[in-house]
Amino acid sequence: MDNGACSYRRFLDGDESAFDEIMKELFDGLVFFINRYVYDIHTAEDLAIDVFSELIVHRRRYNFRVSMKTYLFMLGRSRALDHIRRRKVIPFVELSQADGLTDERDTPEDAFLADERKRSVNTALSRLPDEMRIAVHLVYFEEMSYEEAARIMKKNRKQVDNLLYRAKKELRILLGKDGEWLL
Repeated sequence: MDNGACSYRRFLDGDESAFDEIMKELFDGLVFFINRYVYDIHTAEDLAIDVFSELIVHRRRYNFRVSMKTYLFMLGRSRALDHIRRRKVIPFVELSQADGLTDERDTPEDAFLADERKRSVNTALSRLPDEMRIAVHLVYFEEMSYEEAARIMKKNRKQVDNLLYRAKKELRILLGKDGEWLL
């Protein structure tokens, strides 16, 4: 799929089920992206729902110049920053263990090691400055291009490239020898 643009065109033409396709494809990623800003999964879900509501209420604002995913993430970032400005306090919360289901063929040791790797990476990511952490999330977790990440972060491509370079360098230090296989 083209990140929802085709489905959105169908939605604009009257196919209500097309909007469900967009939500199924992009909702979870948007929630986890917003959660990187607000550190509260429930608030992130509420803000993501607001973003999708924006698509329904203001149907013609999306102009197809960027991918649907980029557009939604730009709206999500804006909503998250507005929420932070209103709240003024940002407590830290560990990342959700949402993808904790393991394959039945995994041994308990493999599951434990995978969990430890996730925990050490999440801990190292939490120590990065906000802009580096967000750039890493967009490019490596959401698999966006540097240009899309730059547009969402309101930076240029080179700035995102520099943020990722410095983030990798910092992660190598934070993760030490054990983290070399990750980077």
